[in-house]
Amino acid sequence: MAHVIDLQVACTPTKLPTKEQFQLWVDTALAEVSSSPNQDFELTIRLVNNEESQQLNKQYRDKDKPTNVLSFPFEVPDGIELNLLGDLIICIEVMKQEAQEQNKALFEHWAHLVIHGCLHLVGFDHISDTEALEMESIEITILEKLGISNPYLEQ
Repeated sequence: MAHVIDLQVACTPTKLPTKEQFQLWVDTALAEVSSSPNQDFELTIRLVNNEESQQLNKQYRDKDKPTNVLSFPFEVPDGIELNLLGDLIICIEVMKQEAQEQNKALFEHWAHLVIHGCLHLVGFDHISDTEALEMESIEITILEKLGISNPYLEQ
């Protein structure tokens, strides 16, 4: 199953994952959790700088700081059939800083954030401890399928 990804680069990054890497991460995540495994979905992944991330985080979450990933699930109106999942906003600067501070390989952290965001788009959350443990467990399973180690272990 190959989901349609609209990749938007709204900043001047260096060393981005390839479109194929983004595709693999999205496809693997959605194959693990989709209730419609034979259905193709469409989503946007927008790569932004600190300024845009902070503006969106403040506008939609009332948090005046940039964040690593924001997820905006698309709510399909009743009576309309669209396979739009929604939008992921990934702040490249925050993501790179986190990877460095946590001693994580950059592309493994990219994969983790894309997968984390996809899980949000299909309804997972981590507000409660129980939800967080469930979501982390699913992320770990998906990452293992990609040959990536558990990101929640201390490095």
